[in-house]
Amino acid sequence: MSSYRVSKLLNILGIESSCDETAASVVQDGNVLSNVVASQLIHQKYGGVVPELAARAHQVTIIPVVTAALEQAGIEKHTLHAIGFTQGPGLLGPLLVGSCFAKSLAFSLGIPLIGVHHIQAHVLGNFIEDPKPSFPFLCLTVSGGHTQILLVKDYFCMDVLGETQDDAVGEAFDKIAKLMGLGYPGGSLIDKYAKGGDPQSFSFPATNMPNFDFSFSGIKTAFSLFIQKKTPQFIEENRADICASIQALLVHMLLNKLVKAAQKTGIHAIALAGGVAVNSHLRHRLKALAEQYGWTLSMPSIDYCTDNAAMVAITAHYKYHIGKFANLSTRCSPRMVM
Repeated sequence: MSSYRVSKLLNILGIESSCDETAASVVQDGNVLSNVVASQLIHQKYGGVVPELAARAHQVTIIPVVTAALEQAGIEKHTLHAIGFTQGPGLLGPLLVGSCFAKSLAFSLGIPLIGVHHIQAHVLGNFIEDPKPSFPFLCLTVSGGHTQILLVKDYFCMDVLGETQDDAVGEAFDKIAKLMGLGYPGGSLIDKYAKGGDPQSFSFPATNMPNFDFSFSGIKTAFSLFIQKKTPQFIEENRADICASIQALLVHMLLNKLVKAAQKTGIHAIALAGGVAVNSHLRHRLKALAEQYGWTLSMPSIDYCTDNAAMVAITAHYKYHIGKFANLSTRCSPRMVM
């Protein structure tokens, strides 16, 4: 390790590049000093993320984003003690850009490198702010690529109690929005229009899966058949009610399984994580259930739900303390398991 590192505080740089967000964050002794995110608007005209375009955009923005994160934190790079990066899961091209940059910078500074699991980082995003959850707790992890109920026993001991058997709920939101012609990203647009609608206006069939598992492919098919039978004028005139109805169903499916998991395990500490955790109806209903069942609830701020580097840096912070480091031969894994 370099001899000119002068800070007595633990400074960690986190880098996130798993999909279409280039992000960097500096955490000092577990406190977030900066959290910079550059979004890629180019994917909007394609209705989804184009991996090759995402990788190219990361190459352009990663240096400015890291520079901005260091400047906002008031940290010189030579005072960093470690660099955390998203190792997987995610898109291979974007992951490679972030990991190669992290490896190069860590090597040049002579400091440890820390690989971070993207979903673990989302879960540990609950430890950025107070009140932090107490172990053990259940975490509903919902994003464009994952839908899981996790039993979190410790920072890096997480068991999957249930998960989607096909599509993630975030992917379902985006596909439904695309069918309605709303644009991309679809989840936020459905949430926006649903606020002015009646969730009881339309009925859609819920999928019943065993235990704590989920399935959303059938919902997408049913919604597609529903839309095909409607005129563009009908969809436009009933947009708010349609959005409110389908959103209410998806949220009900998520929380119904979470309630069953809490009852089965007897655990009353509940957390929420992932990009879909920004959904206002989901957050509202979860708060109501917490009051109803006496749960202790943890939900990250909106900025720490979507893909960001603060969650990567905080995860690297905890890994640093147990000496769990990567090296220059560490590979990215698009399908990385916990």
